[in-house]
Order: sequence, then C-alpha cells, then structure tokens
Amino acid sequence: MTAQLGAKAHGGLDPRARRFLDLLAAALRPDALDLSNLRAATAALAAFAAPPPTVERRDERIGAAPGVPVRHYAPPGRGDTLLPGLIYFHGGGFVSGGLESHDAICASLSARGDCRVIAVDYRLAPEHRFPAALEDAEAALKAIVEDPRRFGVDGRRVGVAGDSAGAGLAVVMARIMRSSLALQLLLCPVMTPLARTRSRVELARGHLIEEATMSRYWELYRADGLSPDDPRVAPLNGGDFSRLPPAFVHVAEFDPLRDEGAVYVEALHAAGVEAALTVHAGLVHHFYGLGAMIPGGQAGLERIGDDLRRAFAAMA
Repeated sequence: MTAQLGAKAHGGLDPRARRFLDLLAAALRPDALDLSNLRAATAALAAFAAPPPTVERRDERIGAAPGVPVRHYAPPGRGDTLLPGLIYFHGGGFVSGGLESHDAICASLSARGDCRVIAVDYRLAPEHRFPAALEDAEAALKAIVEDPRRFGVDGRRVGVAGDSAGAGLAVVMARIMRSSLALQLLLCPVMTPLARTRSRVELARGHLIEEATMSRYWELYRADGLSPDDPRVAPLNGGDFSRLPPAFVHVAEFDPLRDEGAVYVEALHAAGVEAALTVHAGLVHHFYGLGAMIPGGQAGLERIGDDLRRAFAAMA
C-alpha cells in the first residue's frame, strides 16, 4: 500500500521546504565535506526540530562492558510501565549524529506512539569504522530482546526504527533478528550506500542530502575490502526477504533516497511480508526533524507517531 501525503505547491516543493533549502545553499561552505563540518551540520539541524513533547528520559549503558550508551524515552507518568519498545538508530551517515541530534524526534515518537523508545548511541566513523556501528546496534538490540522486562518493554511488541543511515542499520538488524521483532519503522532509509536509483540521479544536488555527501560518508565509514554492495551495508542486496517483520516506510518526494525505500517495500511484498510505503509530498530528506522550519514536516512526524501507536495497539 502506498500513500501520498501533504499538499504540494504547484506540484513541486513545499514552499517552506524551498525556503529552507535556499537558506542552506546561501550558508554552504566550500569545505562542507570536511568531517568537522559534516558533524557540525548534523548537530545544527537539531535546532530546526519542533519543540519536543514532554517525556521521561533516562540514560544508561547496556550490553557487555563497557556497554553501549542508550537513552530511554517514555510518555509522561509511564516510565515504570511495561510498554511496546522501539529501538531507534539515528541518521548521520555513520559519521555524525547522536542522542542529542535526534532527541526531539525520539521524544515525539515516544509520546505520539505511546511506546518506549530506546535510542542507541553507536560508535561513529572514521574513529570507529565498519563494523563498529553494526556491532553496537546488535549488542544493544539483543540485550533488550533477551530481557525486555528489565527495560520496561513488552517483549511481544519490540520494533526497530531509524532514519537515513540509521534506517538502513535497522533493516540489517531486522534481518538478523527476523521473527523476534514486531515491526520496522524506516524514515528516508539508505538501503545501498552508492545506489544509482532515478531519485539519486535526478535529486543529486540541492536537496539537503547530496550525492557528494553520500560518497564522503562512505569513504569515512568503509573498511578495507568492504564492498558498497555488501548486505551488511546494503540490505537491499541481502536476498531472502521472507520472515521479516512488517515494515512502515516513510520517504520524501524530493529526497534523493526516495526510491530506495520504495524498492525495499516492493521486495518485501514479493516475499509475502506486510509493508506500507508513505511518500510525503513536497518534502525533503530529514523532514521529520525540521518541524520548526517546515510545518508539513512536523505534520508528517506526528502522522508517523500516530501510525506507530495504532500498529502497536493492534498487537496488544
């Protein structure tokens, strides 16, 4: 099932999204692909998120020592309640981002989804190249799945989620855990690091995430001998999409990554797995974190949270 949401301006970009992209273009530095600038840009995007709802937060480390840092989110007054659990992996090309950059997104998903969100602060490249992020994600996820009540999570309702590179990581985790998970929630997923889909070609420049940036992310993350087609970084190449949990995939119409989410949904359908694709009309990559600048992006995030709540409620 595919849904197209949001009003378009004359069949094109949302006018607030256009204004945001114009501001970014005016501020772009010649050395924008330098590691420090990539990280600063991801951190700066957090300022454009709508104010987060009130939630309960708690930080800890989980898994074998020294443990993986995570942040727990729960709706107000429900921190001690057994809730559905959503394990969240942030975007940032595996080189940037963290608990703070995606705090508002995770808080919103927890509040509107009526669930516990556990955000995983995996190690970043180039200090920690592949497979560090994958190892941290798997360690945290297995710790929760093996003892869900310790984390206040209903073990029958555990999902994986993420945005951009983190969404691709969530798919890799879904492939590892298979039927142990209840759902996948994927926001603008990267499914192949150097994909050459139509949207990657047509929207390669001027739409927040650029092809040059994607190539730079890959250079910083890859390990010697690792192919960009390896299923551990390109889950579209994994084959055998059966027995995966149902997927809710959200993409933006003007995102270079748009087509990768659509191809993944098609692969799941072919394997008999439930999957829903939502195309957010007129919007751009990371729309769910730009609500203060793009009202349509905030409306999209709220819709995602509402759909998540309904999905978990149907499993009760």
